[in-house]
Amino acid sequence: MTTSQPELLPGTRRALLHRIAVAQAEGRAPSLVAAVVRDGKQVWTGARTSVEGHAPDENVQYRIGSITKTFTAVLILRLRDEGVLDLGDPLEKHLPGTGVGEATVADLLAHTGGLAAETPGPWWERTPGSLRPELGDVLGERPVLFPPGRRFHYSNPGYALLGALIERLRGASWEEVLRREVLEPLGLDRTSVRPQAPHAGGWAVHPWADVMLPEPAEDLGRMAPAGQLWSTTGDLSKFAVFLVNGDERVLSAGSLREMRTPAAPHEAADVASGYAYCLGLEIRRQQGRALVGHTGSLPGFLACLMISVEDDVASVVLANCTSGPLLFAVAADLVRIVAEAEPRIPAPWKPLCEADPATLELTGQWYWGTHAFALRMTADGLLSLGPLSGNGRRSRFRANGDGTWTGLEGYYAGELLRAVRRPDGTLSHLDLGSFVFTRQPYDEGAAVPGGVDPQGWRGIG
Repeated sequence: MTTSQPELLPGTRRALLHRIAVAQAEGRAPSLVAAVVRDGKQVWTGARTSVEGHAPDENVQYRIGSITKTFTAVLILRLRDEGVLDLGDPLEKHLPGTGVGEATVADLLAHTGGLAAETPGPWWERTPGSLRPELGDVLGERPVLFPPGRRFHYSNPGYALLGALIERLRGASWEEVLRREVLEPLGLDRTSVRPQAPHAGGWAVHPWADVMLPEPAEDLGRMAPAGQLWSTTGDLSKFAVFLVNGDERVLSAGSLREMRTPAAPHEAADVASGYAYCLGLEIRRQQGRALVGHTGSLPGFLACLMISVEDDVASVVLANCTSGPLLFAVAADLVRIVAEAEPRIPAPWKPLCEADPATLELTGQWYWGTHAFALRMTADGLLSLGPLSGNGRRSRFRANGDGTWTGLEGYYAGELLRAVRRPDGTLSHLDLGSFVFTRQPYDEGAAVPGGVDPQGWRGIG
């Protein structure tokens, strides 16, 4: 939570406009529209155009391609939170007969199901969905390339399967479920499966000449959950706020944190580029800044939504061309410009209203062997464990209500932290997934695994 900040300074606004103007001109995009979100609201919009008479505004629709996958992932997480499915469930449990049922729901969300990247037959993004009326037409005769869970391999058919899963469990079309459960509650009334005026037309720009060719805007049918949606910078700005803060009518902030957590194995190239895939979201690193969101493309359109949670800044960039400007680079620069020119102002520190004495007793310095750690109680009700100096394992812990705590991230994610007391009730040590943390290095008064030499600490002589 940040304190309220004024509108962007004139110098920042000019820098943002300059960046998209360069992108549109050098990328030879018929039009490019962008927005910046800070502190939960849209604080800047800009547009450049050359062919459509006037610059598009925040209400003009563009096709957003694979950003659609993030919307589909939200619907799946809703089903999980309702207890209808578990992310570890094999697809076969809920959608039998596909031939790829060994892949789990989480595998499909994270593109680790081993499925092929594309559908067989004609280029699905430029041909009618009626050519692929059944899931078998989407999957083809060789849908699986790798064993499930082994590696990240981006798969558009995987999200078609997730759309079919949503339809099976909800008893309604993916489009209807999306409208009812996400678009309407969040007020995204300019996001739709089919274009609604005013909308941009999609163009292919000749790579070697300044001429253009209109691209078809096909209904993708079964592939819709992978890339069908049209939206605006206005709606995607609202969606960016939701992806950080959550909305209890749609999905909690906790579930969205889970969506933003890497879930796919890293390949060597991904590690080098700072790329990771989560559950319907991508994480990319640019100049030391972690950006989470999604890119998208379909013939005639490019799209990008990126959020720096740490800076509390998000950007949306849309263009109506098949190729040209590198929208991720543009979106990353828009975030950087705002974050560096007008850094986030943190909320003032405030003490806790009250503190549980039993929890307060746990805080302070602890040792795992000879490694010194500090356990702190934070204003959000969590415990935070980290090394006193240098690098080391860090994690926050959430209370379970029974005197134990569960790790939320890093090495200790999901691990149980509990305080171990002596028969007289005094605190002996902490047990963290079988690791013993003591108040002194190898405290002889605690149950240190392997015991402590009875002669104690000594020098060499």
